[in-house]
Amino acid sequence: MASALVPLECVLENASAQPDEREWWISNGIGGYAGGTLGGVLTRRYHGLMVAPLHPPLGRYLILAKADAELMDGETHTPLHSNTWRGGIVEPQGHRHLEAFRLDGQIPVWDFAVDDLRVEQRVWMDHGRNQTRVAFRWHGGERARAPVVRLGLIASYRDHHAVNRAHGFEIGTEVLPDGLQLHLPDGRFVEVRSTQGHFKVDATWIEGFFLARERERGLEEIDHHLRIGQVDIELSPDRWVGIGVALGTLQTLDPATSLAAERARIEAFSSAALPGIDRAVVPAWIDRLVVAADTYLFRRQAPDGGQRASVIAGYPWFGDWGRDTMIALPGLTLATGRPSVARDILANFTGFVSEGMLPNVFPGDGETPQYNTVDAALWFIEAWRAYIAVTNDTKALKDAFAALAEIVHAYRDGTRYGIGMDPEDGLVRAGIPGQQLTWMDARVNGREITPRHGKPVEINALWYNALRSMADFARRLGQSPAAFDTLADKVTGCFARFWRGDDAGLYDVLDGPDGHDAAIRPNQIFAVSLNHSPLASDTMRRAVVAECREHLLTPFGLRSLSPRDPSYRGRYAGGVAERDAAYHQGPVWGWLLGHYALAEHRVTGRAEPARQRLEAIAGHLCQAGLGQVSEIFDGDPPYTPRGAPAQAWSVACILEAWWRLAREQAQ
Repeated sequence: MASALVPLECVLENASAQPDEREWWISNGIGGYAGGTLGGVLTRRYHGLMVAPLHPPLGRYLILAKADAELMDGETHTPLHSNTWRGGIVEPQGHRHLEAFRLDGQIPVWDFAVDDLRVEQRVWMDHGRNQTRVAFRWHGGERARAPVVRLGLIASYRDHHAVNRAHGFEIGTEVLPDGLQLHLPDGRFVEVRSTQGHFKVDATWIEGFFLARERERGLEEIDHHLRIGQVDIELSPDRWVGIGVALGTLQTLDPATSLAAERARIEAFSSAALPGIDRAVVPAWIDRLVVAADTYLFRRQAPDGGQRASVIAGYPWFGDWGRDTMIALPGLTLATGRPSVARDILANFTGFVSEGMLPNVFPGDGETPQYNTVDAALWFIEAWRAYIAVTNDTKALKDAFAALAEIVHAYRDGTRYGIGMDPEDGLVRAGIPGQQLTWMDARVNGREITPRHGKPVEINALWYNALRSMADFARRLGQSPAAFDTLADKVTGCFARFWRGDDAGLYDVLDGPDGHDAAIRPNQIFAVSLNHSPLASDTMRRAVVAECREHLLTPFGLRSLSPRDPSYRGRYAGGVAERDAAYHQGPVWGWLLGHYALAEHRVTGRAEPARQRLEAIAGHLCQAGLGQVSEIFDGDPPYTPRGAPAQAWSVACILEAWWRLAREQAQ
């Protein structure tokens, strides 16, 4: 049954007072993206209509910051855009004419009303190309003479992590028969074209854009951009007109053709999603997550000139990370009916296994991979387990088995950063001074905020899960599983060392520099949620879930630390040092909500109540990154969204959990 794309309706209330509260983010599948606020104001250094990887794989530069729209209806000129300047002054205030906003698949849609005139605006990117479209459709209000949209084209040339200095670069502008060609400082060119437009060159620096979100983050808050020209486009009733912006030569001038292609692409992958589920029972918010998942999948340029599938960890500032990719892979690819993409990603990362480890930060062009993570390789084995469970792809498993076995052998015998199995109890220890290897990896001035040296609970849950998965792989390939099962049996007996007793859940870390760490953190949930649980009794599993429910569970995920802990930080705010100090000391992590739901189902056997744990995310989809799930939330009510507004593993783990629970319920 084909999926009907359900628009995400976000009707703005009191829009004139809140032009910058919610954001949209889109991507092009090759590392480029665009994003902004509903009101059109720039609040982040990352906002813009084209952010392109000028230095592949992910050296992303802001190229076109804005296309400020003004509606010209006879003698009346009405701004449809807004800008915020130094001091927080908003001028003009075109967002006052915004009646509604929605997402059509992945495409943001603005509905403007000026008197009786109705104009719809859309922005999208052509998949697989560094091309952005800005298009308009006049669909209400009779006029003897067609209204005109004038777009002020505001360009940039900087790394997306930076801000500009006024007059800090030059862009040459050449007039084309149907547009402008911009000559960038590095010798490349950008085309801005429209078959319906009348272009004019205007090289003027626009100074003093105020970036409110950067100020909140304790970062430089003023930016400057170069207006390179303007274009007047006559509107046509119920016909798309607008501009196309391309790094290089623009392919396909007609916006309607480009729009139809993008909508067809979204419809095609949406229709294949959630295999094994009757689409008639799929709620609209899950359809939204299916579309959101596509945002993170991309193909990066490889050193050999080819392209390899990978995952953007989050927007706007993350790249592709080993840990994040493996955690997110089942939800982004298997739950969305894209097993071939999963296979490509797994095969790509298989080639980067070194000394039994997977890169934490995936290398850029000419860079050396960084292997400073203890969990990425174990999540890699879990991703393979999930892939094989769905596809039965024995050939791919056979090709990868040696690399997977290398991981187990390296963890058993010892590898980088003190990672290795303790022969006394079969548990994995990790950590050396100055290195933080688990996902709780925040540092302030070189100091680990949550130094989890020793035997972390989630690492050993993943270790046990990996050993049992490898034994299953060996059996599938006709090989002896004995070596893996023997190690797993030892872990089963010794994992009970994590048990705190009296139904109090599990220690977070064993055998650390100061002994056992009894801090109540969410890492223990993986001892229940993973496919193979190292906990020997249902009593222990139920106690872990109960401990997380009592201390850590919120509507949007699990807190990273119990509020009863003296180190708890209920708000994630302030400058870089303040935020990093709070990162894993209380904020709620959305990706853990999926694991909690799976763990709750495991101990209760009831799929529907576990699925209901996920439903608060439906309301969140209209709160921050629209149609997306935020990276983190404040630990204290009202659980304000924080961090990256669009996070791969938040989307993926919630989507995967819903899909798995729905399949359980359908059986």
